[in-house]
Amino acid sequence: MASERAHRRLLFAAAIGSVGLLISAATFVAFRYGVESGGNGLPVMGTLPEFSLVGSNGQPLSHADLSGEIWVADFVFTQCPGLCPLLGAQMAKLQGILARDPNNKVRLVSFSVDPAHDTPEVLRAYADRLHADPGRWLFVTGERTALYSLIGDGFHLAVAERPEGQNSDGEGLITHSDRFVLVDRNMQIRAYYHGTDEDALSKLLSDIKRLDADS
Repeated sequence: MASERAHRRLLFAAAIGSVGLLISAATFVAFRYGVESGGNGLPVMGTLPEFSLVGSNGQPLSHADLSGEIWVADFVFTQCPGLCPLLGAQMAKLQGILARDPNNKVRLVSFSVDPAHDTPEVLRAYADRLHADPGRWLFVTGERTALYSLIGDGFHLAVAERPEGQNSDGEGLITHSDRFVLVDRNMQIRAYYHGTDEDALSKLLSDIKRLDADS
């Protein structure tokens, strides 16, 4: 039993570790070819494709709705037992800091990786528990294939479902990234950050200011 649990933890670590490899590869490409936008010094690490999802208000949310804005993405699900509450707390903290500046229009977008359960109604209740400002912090769901394609091919992050019965270790049935992703007004990925790292949160706030000043 102990060996099976250890094996499951190794699989979970491998899935999350692959996220780091994807990001490292993207970082290498960005800096190798010196791809930058404006004078902010942040590399362009990919461009998000067109997408059409559904917000917690039940209304469509598309690529066009976020284009022209600076925004930060993270990936969660409402039944997540460990990682997601930490990410939610950090995102709530980020929301509070951003709200201190009335001119700051940066959006926060939390993508559910469990669309089968996380309906708009479920996400709305989850957002309420986090005291999310619906004018700034959006929660998004959608059809699973489209959502997973966006996360994998668009954001270059890992997401995977674990078979039923393999969540006895308390890590949940879905493995997903702990990254916050900074997206610019042209729907380009500019940086990744560990969502549970306080130093990374400070770096994210600094990078947001750099992007905003470059507008």
